[in-house]
Amino acid sequence: MSRIREAFRNGKAFIPFITCGDPDLETTKKVVRAAAENGADLIELGIPFSDPTAEGPVIQAANIRALKNHVTTDDVFAMVRELRKDVTVPMVFMTYANVVFSYGTERFAAAAADAGMDGVILPDVPYEEHEEFAPAFRSRGMDLISMIAPTSEERIAMIAKDAEGFLYMVSSLGVTGVRADIRTDIAGMTELVRKANPSVPCAVGFGISTPAQAEKLARCSDGVIVGSAIIKLLAAHGTEAAPYVGAYVKEMKEAANR
Repeated sequence: MSRIREAFRNGKAFIPFITCGDPDLETTKKVVRAAAENGADLIELGIPFSDPTAEGPVIQAANIRALKNHVTTDDVFAMVRELRKDVTVPMVFMTYANVVFSYGTERFAAAAADAGMDGVILPDVPYEEHEEFAPAFRSRGMDLISMIAPTSEERIAMIAKDAEGFLYMVSSLGVTGVRADIRTDIAGMTELVRKANPSVPCAVGFGISTPAQAEKLARCSDGVIVGSAIIKLLAAHGTEAAPYVGAYVKEMKEAANR
């Protein structure tokens, strides 16, 4: 079993997203450790990129702050190697095809695996282009995580059948960002996945920010993913954000498992 699958064995999974280097890499390390200590089952690390097309204004701003600090992909790999001395929860990169492609897909996969990463999410790579990247990661024991959207419909079964690690269910149309109300039929999406691939866990992301939302969406999935609400804490508290993020992760993990 992949380490990512193991993340879903401790009740409903809570998965925080953190942009590396926002406001600096030392803070990122503290925030990752705080998240892990407070119940995060898997952690998504965003590699800063100048054109994060799937992201809303909150995470776009985090990317800009990190890039102003001249944070590079190599800096992120070095940070992960340091974190892996004591952080044992699975970690995946959330980044874009151009970041991987410009670094060199084989070289990126080798460096990520060497650093101790468990998988990668590339939101701008459609299912049809999945195999252009997947073999490089697969051969090194990493999962390329697939995403399904509310509009995927007949494609959900096809994507689910080949899914590795877990399946990222996008809760809302559009970009990432906090939403007051999520109306998507997540239970229906989960049911389609279960029919196609009963063994793949499903986690819901995009728009989730409150414990009530986490509790509601965890009932019809295997876990919840939160990014913008955590990035807002980093924007508000800067280098002192780690305890605030830790407390938020604890609250959300508990809510998802009510």
